[in-house]
Amino acid sequence: MVLCTLRQQLLKSSNCCGSWLRLLQRKSSGSVYSSVHGVNKEEIREKLQAFPGGSIDLLRQDSGIAVLTINNPSRMNALTGSMMVDLDDKVTELENWTDGKGLIVQGAAATFCSGSDLNAVRAMSNPEDGMKMCMFMQGALTRLLRLPLLSVALVEGRALGGGAELTTACDFRLMASDSVIQFVQKHMGLVPGWGGASRLVRIVGSQAALKLLGGALKVDSELGLHIGLADEVLEANKAAAGSETRLQQAENWLSRYTRGPAPVIQAVKKVVISGRELPLSEALRTEKDVFGTVWGGPANLQALAKSPKHK
Repeated sequence: MVLCTLRQQLLKSSNCCGSWLRLLQRKSSGSVYSSVHGVNKEEIREKLQAFPGGSIDLLRQDSGIAVLTINNPSRMNALTGSMMVDLDDKVTELENWTDGKGLIVQGAAATFCSGSDLNAVRAMSNPEDGMKMCMFMQGALTRLLRLPLLSVALVEGRALGGGAELTTACDFRLMASDSVIQFVQKHMGLVPGWGGASRLVRIVGSQAALKLLGGALKVDSELGLHIGLADEVLEANKAAAGSETRLQQAENWLSRYTRGPAPVIQAVKKVVISGRELPLSEALRTEKDVFGTVWGGPANLQALAKSPKHK
């Protein structure tokens, strides 16, 4: 009865994006949001804010494609505590972006991300604080992956450790020809903790994931394509006038899949997420509910009006 009531509220809501996200969070068994194993999320945010530096920059464009930049180039875009909080805030902003269709995640200065900043790691090395940071980032990256936007990680330079995990929180990965993705956690006596291992298995399969994690293998663009971790390799940036930057290449690649009205693109993402994360019976119900939000909508009616009549 509770789920039925939630679905009715979803259909009636004028802002179906936020309602749908809350619905999926309640249905999914492993979600971590307002609290983390009894620890208030605000307490974790306050602790992380004690380690400042860098920023997470968000540019929302009229095209419906946003660019999120990890900006801490002096430390290879390592995520400080304040950047982790900033990332969580930017995800919230994107969850409420009704006109959004796509997202590109990149690093500043042609380097993706080298994981978490060691200053914060050393200061939070006790198991309790480490677990808090782990669960906070699991929540942020899970919400990033569940955004009703088609997301792409633009991997330039290196994506190491937590940076490699961040690439798996996007729907697609575009690798520069000279870039590397490497899960280096084993070298630190760790395993991925931000959800990267679970997502990696879904992307490349358990056998390949074991090799990447157990061997801390460097995945270049050729290997990335071969195992399915990369969706395409981008050409090198050229100094010649008129040549496209890698960001422009990524925007053009993503635009193939984001053409059309935002409600329709968001609906596509929603039904795919439900199919991936929910049991079949629940996924089918969610698909029906999302279908109901676009049936008879402006895009549907416009398409019907343009279609030739049957003869």
